[in-house]
Amino acid sequence: MSEVVLSAIAENIATITLNRPDQMNAISVELGARLHDALRAAAERADVIVIRGSGGNFCAGGDFRELESLRAQGRAAMAPLFANFRAACDVIATLPVPVICAVEGYAMAGGFELMQAADIVLIHESAVVADTHSRFGQIPGGGGSQRLPRLVGRQRALAHILTGDRLSADEAVSWGLAYRKFAAVEFDTGVADFARRLAAKDRAALAKIKQLVHAGQRLPLVQGLDLEFEAVLDHLSGATTGAGIAAFTTDHGSK
Repeated sequence: MSEVVLSAIAENIATITLNRPDQMNAISVELGARLHDALRAAAERADVIVIRGSGGNFCAGGDFRELESLRAQGRAAMAPLFANFRAACDVIATLPVPVICAVEGYAMAGGFELMQAADIVLIHESAVVADTHSRFGQIPGGGGSQRLPRLVGRQRALAHILTGDRLSADEAVSWGLAYRKFAAVEFDTGVADFARRLAAKDRAALAKIKQLVHAGQRLPLVQGLDLEFEAVLDHLSGATTGAGIAAFTTDHGSK
């Protein structure tokens, strides 16, 4: 049997691939666990992480066949499916490197929820994304009822989850669910170039920026500003920040 999650590192960029193409990379108990472990391991060895799907799709959501088998065994048997996937989504915010979801094909239900957990989403022009739980009489189980309202607002999130309407790549960008859309001919190169740009930046600075943004979302504005105030002073007091300041002053002083 092939691995359900593949990992590779090149140029300080880790690519994690959901690898169940025949099932449109549907989320299983094993996939959730492997994804969590792969993310943690990649953050120790790379400066940027890119999550992709194999076979032309990102992720179609939960594996209904496995879910039905687990459901027959009772409530406790279903818990690992959701716990493992939640852990994989939750860990993204705690990692000291940017995590990018490169979305093509379908990103439905759990795949859509994984997008919401990412730091940055880059999307293929033909991608289709949606929370489709309500279409099958289900409710979100991978964080969609909580992350989506925080990303797009209560009314838009609730209407989308209730209807299960599909969103185009342009709509995903306009809603703030994706940062940039790439045409088909430039999707792979666009994702690679974007990741390389991030990997070339100071890792410590990116880690602190990410930590501030994620922490600030859980705090009142004043407390978030206080956190930033202390963080910038700590950062500038560090031994490694002088090179960046020197490069800036040299560059601008020469103009």
